[in-house]
Amino acid sequence: MKAIVQRVAQASVTVGDEQISSIGRGLCVLLGISLEDTQRELEHMVRKILNLRVFEDESGKHWSKSVMDKQYEVLCVSQFTLQCILKGNKPDYHMAMPTEQAESFYNNFLEQLRKAYKPELIKDGKFGAYMQVHIQNDGPVTIELESPAATVDLKQLTKLEKQQQRKEKTRTKVPSESSRERNAPRNKDDPSASSGAEGDVSSEREP
Repeated sequence: MKAIVQRVAQASVTVGDEQISSIGRGLCVLLGISLEDTQRELEHMVRKILNLRVFEDESGKHWSKSVMDKQYEVLCVSQFTLQCILKGNKPDYHMAMPTEQAESFYNNFLEQLRKAYKPELIKDGKFGAYMQVHIQNDGPVTIELESPAATVDLKQLTKLEKQQQRKEKTRTKVPSESSRERNAPRNKDDPSASSGAEGDVSSEREP
């Protein structure tokens, strides 16, 4: 699960010509749900968002208070494009949870936010709709959050990609053993330096 959390002076969501949701000062959360997300990732993200210290305290000290501490609002918008994987320049979304599952999962996420905070302070866009999201970023302050499972998967993917790149470089740079044998200079005085001897050497090398 991935989230882009923005500290905002105000934010709103419009569908068509109708404004369906708006908040004043608080957080705007763009949330991307992956195929592998479970209740564990959901609960982790809820805790992180509500406890993220991006607001100042009463004395003006920055990075001291969370949205709950300040009693500000939260506007959530489902954003499957956060699960994008680029294939060249083309976005691929096969890692995003399918719509049918994602809608239920997203609604559960909203429910958990409301249980952990104040229901009237949690606002929402419209799942699956074509939305216009108006964000007045305050700062600007933008924080990227990622659930632990997604982070591990990303590191593993990077590791596998590097291993594959090393293998490809090795195949390109290192000639095969048979090529080395063909290109090796022959000693004219060596009685075994004949086409038949190559077969003998090969048979000795292999069990």
